[in-house]
Amino acid sequence: MNRSILAAVVTLLAAAPAVPAQHFTATKMDIGGQGAFDYLTADPATGRVFVSRGSHIMVVDGATGKVLGDITDLSGTHGALLVPSAGHGFTTNGRDSTSTMFDLKSLAVIKQIHAGVPGLDGFMYDDFTNKALTIDHTRGGGPGTVVVIDPASGDVVTTFDTRGSAPEGGVSDGKGRIFINMEDSADVNVVDAKTWKVVDAWSVKPCEGPTGIAMDRSTSRIFVGCSNTSIVLDAKSGKIVAQLTNGGGVDGIAFDPEQKLLYIPSGAAGNVTIVHEDSPDKYTTVGTVETMRGARTITLDTKTHTAYVFTPEYGPPPANAPAPPAGGRGRGPRGPQVAAWLFAIKH
Repeated sequence: MNRSILAAVVTLLAAAPAVPAQHFTATKMDIGGQGAFDYLTADPATGRVFVSRGSHIMVVDGATGKVLGDITDLSGTHGALLVPSAGHGFTTNGRDSTSTMFDLKSLAVIKQIHAGVPGLDGFMYDDFTNKALTIDHTRGGGPGTVVVIDPASGDVVTTFDTRGSAPEGGVSDGKGRIFINMEDSADVNVVDAKTWKVVDAWSVKPCEGPTGIAMDRSTSRIFVGCSNTSIVLDAKSGKIVAQLTNGGGVDGIAFDPEQKLLYIPSGAAGNVTIVHEDSPDKYTTVGTVETMRGARTITLDTKTHTAYVFTPEYGPPPANAPAPPAGGRGRGPRGPQVAAWLFAIKH
């Protein structure tokens, strides 16, 4: 497989004197492979990146883009949750309502976990309870669900409903509370991890359709990623303490707790907005790194301080292809895949 690597160096000046000049390098790697995509997951212990491709998950070297392995025979997978303490990973397979449990070292499949609910999509790990969670959209109305899994055995411990039908991502404060974005109702569900019940819902408006979520535990701040305007919540009160301007088509967010940098990917604009947490309630945009249209999800290697986004590139549609859908919705026809770009953004 041919691999093209393009390095672009972007020098970015901070908007406020308190924040020093920022310098980022974006490296573009063609990892090949076929299939649709959703979430990426970095493994800081090994430098690998897990890239979902619909029917399989590619495992690549984050430094070179070399393909190291492939987890196959998945049905509409959205991504992989890694639980290093258990030595296991868990996929969310939306089409057949299963989670594939695999060995982190060998990538060998251990078992298929039947979730018992449809719409498996997002995922998270709660270190307070030592549990893996799948976060699941509903189908045909009704509430969304969360499936709680023992990461050692792969057994389903319990399930619970969310307030709303489209839960997306989740984070834990490590003290017994979990926060889950609700894409349909523009709020964050607050979950008591001791009872597995939703105990509150905090509005995140003007952030519409919240998808990505991250947290700085040291400052008790939750970062909620939305198209155009993302927000920062006080994790103790639910109060919105800051609004952040970014591009559209956001489907993820990543935070580097050591460097205090927040990365917000825009699939519509083809860039990543980078914001510095100056203090719990003050944030400075320190730059925008160009990527490619479609690169909407993101992951971060906290060891190398590298953020990754991904998107396939497609050729022009055939001459006799139908016109795009009316009203500007839908992507319209496209040609065959010509590359599969993994972008590594380093600071």
